[in-house]
Amino acid sequence: MTDPIRWGILGTGNIAKQFARGLTSADDAKLVAVGSRATDTADKFGDEFDVSHRHASYEALVADDEVDAIYVSTPHPFHKDNSILCLQHGKAVLCEKPFTVNATEAAAVIEVARAQGVFLMEAMWTRYLPAVVRLRELLADGAIGEVRMIQADFGFRTGVNPNGRLFDLALGGGALLDVGIYSLSFAAMILGCDPVQVASTADMGETGVDEQSAFLLRYGGGELAVLSCAVRTSTAVEVRIFGTDGSITVESPFFKAESLTIKRGGKESREELPLVGNGYNYEAMEVGTCLREGRTESAIMPLDETLALMKLLDQIRAPWGL
Repeated sequence: MTDPIRWGILGTGNIAKQFARGLTSADDAKLVAVGSRATDTADKFGDEFDVSHRHASYEALVADDEVDAIYVSTPHPFHKDNSILCLQHGKAVLCEKPFTVNATEAAAVIEVARAQGVFLMEAMWTRYLPAVVRLRELLADGAIGEVRMIQADFGFRTGVNPNGRLFDLALGGGALLDVGIYSLSFAAMILGCDPVQVASTADMGETGVDEQSAFLLRYGGGELAVLSCAVRTSTAVEVRIFGTDGSITVESPFFKAESLTIKRGGKESREELPLVGNGYNYEAMEVGTCLREGRTESAIMPLDETLALMKLLDQIRAPWGL
């Protein structure tokens, strides 16, 4: 595949707009189609982003022969059905995080992708940012020795809207699925997805969703991940990685990091790694690379890890009654 990857976007919300903007900075990618549930929203999105193919149904989008890959940007509870629809029509899928609302749904989507032999990836865009790529290089080179502890938080304060996706249980509301997945995925990228002990606690809001929570993961070698998230409390939004010979801080906001602070041997240094575009372009470029190489999943965000993360999310929130 040498021509630009032709993208379609399923859904027209805010995250869809962010991805559309990101595609303008992605190498060898072109936004050609959008699918909505109504003609007016598809046309409005198409006008804003100069999209030529505008579909008033998701079924019409997945049937578009001019589309190679589809970004699924709908709310969490619809990811499973939307992704399977795309896969069954042979479209490569980049599904917004969290991948689904639970591990059972995640397994169902992955099963279809593998049976069909079609590319599928969770849109954990943070993993592809230059600062995070550099972080992995530093850790692999033993820059701070053996990693012993990770601290990560992602919290912001917003007003309660019982009908909004953050506070409506029917829309998969709550801090854990919305932003807690960032902290958990970051820790898993470094320490893995197989902790030997998981503990958690949460503050449940008036609409029944988790408004803030903290979770602790202990690994087989004694390593710890101390993580938290919130939608009613603003936090530092940093990742701090502590090793036997030093530490690295992924500066705030870590989910779109542009700098790292490294402390070792009594000295401190800073690396600036600015984004090109808004950052969503990097995950689109990873999809393009995989498709050109004939791969059906990414080695950076493999499907087995996506499923393991969903199982961890289920385990974390089980004591909360969610």
